Parts: sequence; C-alpha cells; structure tokens
Amino acid sequence: MSKCRIVALCNQKGGVGKTTVTMNLGIGLARAGKRVLLVDSDSQGSLSAILGWQDTDSLSYTLTDVYDNLIKGKMPDLTEGILHNEEGVDLMPSNITLSNMGEKLHNTICRESKLKQYLDQQREHYDYILIDCLPALGVLLQNALTAADSIIIPMNPHYLSVKGYADLFHTIEAVRIGLNEKLSIAGILFTVVDNRVKSNQEIMKMFRDSFGNEAVFETFIPKEAAFQRAAINAQSIFQEFARGKGSNAFEMLTAEIINKMEG
Repeated sequence: MSKCRIVALCNQKGGVGKTTVTMNLGIGLARAGKRVLLVDSDSQGSLSAILGWQDTDSLSYTLTDVYDNLIKGKMPDLTEGILHNEEGVDLMPSNITLSNMGEKLHNTICRESKLKQYLDQQREHYDYILIDCLPALGVLLQNALTAADSIIIPMNPHYLSVKGYADLFHTIEAVRIGLNEKLSIAGILFTVVDNRVKSNQEIMKMFRDSFGNEAVFETFIPKEAAFQRAAINAQSIFQEFARGKGSNAFEMLTAEIINKMEG
C-alpha cells in the first residue's frame, strides 16, 4: 500500500485561487489513479460548493461534527459524512458551523492536533489528502498544519504577496518548532498568472531568485475565464475545458506533485 501524503493548501490572503487549486489538483491526482480525500477546512464551504454541494447548510455531517467528536474524546466513524464526487475524489465537507470551532477548541487539551488524530486514521484509505485551509491565521490553520506532511502555498504574482508570505512563513515555523517538526513546504504555486503582464513575470523571477527554483513550482496556473465557469457548473477544469490552458496546467502540476512527493 502506498504512503499517504497529507498536504495543506494555505495562504492567509484570500482570492489566490486556493480552493480552485485544491479541487483541480485533487481531481488531477484521481485521474492519475490516486485515491484522494479533500478536506474543506473553511467555514465558507467553498470547496464543498464547487464540488456539487452548494447548499452546505443542509449537510447532515461535516468537519464540525468530526471536531465535536474529537473534543468529546471519541474517534469519528471514518466513513461517516464522506461525500463522493463523480470525478473520482472523496470530500469531507464544511459549512458555516465551523466558524465557531476556534472558540470550542480554545480550552481543549491538545487543541492543535485534533484534525491530525482524525486524518492519521484516514491515511490507510488514501494516497493523498488535501486540506483546503481558511484564509486566516488561527487554531483551524494550526490544526491543518499539524496534520499535514507538507504545504502548498498558492500565491498571486503581486508585490503584496511578499509581505503575506512572510507572515505565513512565521506561522509555519512556529508550528514546525512546537507541533510538527516534519512539516515541510512543498512549494509556492503561482496562480491567476497573466504572462502578458511584465510585473507577473518579475515577481515570479524574484521568488525563484530569492528562494531557489526548488521552492517554487515550475508549473503556474494561468488566469482563465474557464475556471469561473467550471466553479459555477460544479465541475473541474478538465470537464469544463479539457484542451485549454487551465487543464494543461493542472495536468503538468499533477505530474510535478507526483514526481516531487513520490519520485
């Protein structure tokens, strides 16, 4: 049985395409024959919605219930609440009830490791578990980073990204030192890239020069209207526009991820 990789996709800045990346990378991995679980760790439930469950408030079991069970000292049933998307990925969904979880976890013993307890039990059932993190620095992000083996940081090629990366890096280092010494950064993934804009190219070059090519994925995700159409239609870029720039980019990213994590 292959080793399961748990990957957190995080950036405290919103609008970087993090949820789009989580969905399409997950489906790309499933298309490559991998068993994939996606975890929606954002109370907005955006990942759940674009995978086909737009009415997240009607879901009978979500990540909130997983946490509630763990807070009570009970290991959740590993199959309960798991939804199956027609494009080959499983989903642990989320909704607005997760927004109160930070307060619930506040006085809980080992509050940063609850998600790890659950996902470590799921490892034997999947090759990849991808966590779509909320765009905020707090206890839910700490849970995701404590559970993860590695991190992908989706980032727009804008100058303000530099400061945002520094803030996130401090959080990652704090988790690595105090909670998860094996946590690594798989790489920075540039998203919503318009190669016709000179500043986009300059920012990507600056990050490569500053952190090295190994720290930045060779693949970048282009700016393309098909991503928005795909989200509205609750399908991946592979179904929406199979021969477009976006689907080609995610095929390349999938291969790069597999090579980096399994090669």
